[in-house]
Amino acid sequence: MERDLTSGSVWKNIVYFSLPYLLSYFLQTLYGLADLFIVGQFDGVASTTAVSIGSQVMHMLTVMIVGLAMGTTVNIGRAVGARDTKKASKVVGNTMVLFIGVSVVLAVVLLLLVRPIVNVMSTPEEAVEGTVRYLTICFIGIPFITAYNVIASIFRGLGDSKSPMYFIVIACVANIALDYICIGAFHMGPEGAALGTTLSQTISVVVSLWVILKKQTGISVKREDFRPDRVTMGQVLKIGIPIAAQDGFIQVAFIIITIIANRRGLSAAAAVGIVEKIISFLFLVPSSMLSTVSALGAQNMGAGKYERADQILRYAMGIAVGFGLFVSLLIQVTAETAVGLFTTDAVVILLGAQYIRGYIWDCIFAGVHFSFSGYFCAYGRSEISFIHNLIAILCVRIPGVYLTSKIFPDTLFPMGLATATGSLLSVIICMIAFDWLKKQKRKSDDVV
Repeated sequence: MERDLTSGSVWKNIVYFSLPYLLSYFLQTLYGLADLFIVGQFDGVASTTAVSIGSQVMHMLTVMIVGLAMGTTVNIGRAVGARDTKKASKVVGNTMVLFIGVSVVLAVVLLLLVRPIVNVMSTPEEAVEGTVRYLTICFIGIPFITAYNVIASIFRGLGDSKSPMYFIVIACVANIALDYICIGAFHMGPEGAALGTTLSQTISVVVSLWVILKKQTGISVKREDFRPDRVTMGQVLKIGIPIAAQDGFIQVAFIIITIIANRRGLSAAAAVGIVEKIISFLFLVPSSMLSTVSALGAQNMGAGKYERADQILRYAMGIAVGFGLFVSLLIQVTAETAVGLFTTDAVVILLGAQYIRGYIWDCIFAGVHFSFSGYFCAYGRSEISFIHNLIAILCVRIPGVYLTSKIFPDTLFPMGLATATGSLLSVIICMIAFDWLKKQKRKSDDVV
């Protein structure tokens, strides 16, 4: 299942890798919505609220686990590009040991903190117990959620984005079936939604492990590869920790922006919430570029083909900018229609249209800095991604949204534009960092 991405058409390799990854992202988004939809059919508002809040917490944790696993994708990709199967095998073995430990510790800590977490989320009193039960079951299942994302990162490092897509399809179908059984037939409410999620992830992990054992992956993991190696684990964590921290900060920033919107009243809160759902779908393309550039770039850099890695970055940014420009212009004339798909309230539609007309330009800028972030990860300098996102969030995005909320009380358009401006700052920082990396590379080449 190992695929060589260091030769052939760059364009075809990007399309081959990114389309399955894009579909996987789309299915994962639907995966989360399925719980809300099904529990809403069989239970009341309290259960729906419990699942909504609980799924927010789990989404944040999952995003951070995926970010941490990016270190595995990049290190395996570089080893595969360098034709170093021994190194790739060691990364796989050490990754499994590392994440087993991380997932168990994380599950224990979160189970002890489940009630404080529910309180921090300002959960309505009627939904507290349901949220606690939902998160308790999900926290118990963290080792399986972690296992799926780690296995997916291994396959992507090998250049195979199709297998993880098949695994998420299995998990998605299983989750919907289990939700109808647990919530519909057994009336388990939020616990049923959590149980369906956890069991479906478990089924997906079992299937993926069976695939690894039955098919040739291009590498052979031996017993000694599972022996903890400080250097190998350090390389995985060096790339993974900044990305996990970056993704965590981004999720926190979204929560803060939601709180700012909530203070403007119920209609503004509803409008911002609806727009965030729309944006989450539209951002699937920019997000897929980050993972595509990191995986393809890692293999090519591992093979010493830095010029080809630069070409991959340019193609990815072209795709992201083209898509971003298209949807940004489209939203300018269809904003009310898009928001109206989720509500019939005229005030909410008006405010939502204002917000998304400003926010949507972020789709262009985010696509560019996501592509750069993928490149920095492949280069082994993921801390640059963390730094530019942190600066943009703290210096522009959060203060910009807060100030525009105060200065322009009658419209949400400036708030949306402030969010996009934060990504523009990230793009500028990324361009400076990219130029600096190229100069450092030329200096090192001259010395050699």
